[in-house]
Amino acid sequence: QAQLVESGGGLVQAGGSLRLSCAASGRTFSSYAMGWFRQAPGKEREFVAAIPWIGGSTYNADSVKGRFTISRDNAKNTVYLQMNSLKPEDTAVYYCVADRYYSGSNPKTWGYWGQGTQVTVSS
Repeated sequence: QAQLVESGGGLVQAGGSLRLSCAASGRTFSSYAMGWFRQAPGKEREFVAAIPWIGGSTYNADSVKGRFTISRDNAKNTVYLQMNSLKPEDTAVYYCVADRYYSGSNPKTWGYWGQGTQVTVSS
């Protein structure tokens, strides 16, 4: 069974950095688009970033451009989210996602979801 498992979340002070990892298992996701969403308490799930299975393009939400970087290692079936210059408003549960193709920022278009990892940024 396909599974996405996130790790790397935690508590960090504003201005700090964290790197999230998402390990895929149960199938080969190397030919899938992968990405990250987040959800803060009382808010809807929000697109963060995505990366196609091949090529140099990445997609980032305006709120994280210049601060977050998504990358992937297909040999390891793993996608990463490097988060720098973190702000209190980045506090959320971060979810790893995957689907056959990148089709935008609507969470309904992503078929595979991890359980999420908590990121808390203190001011």
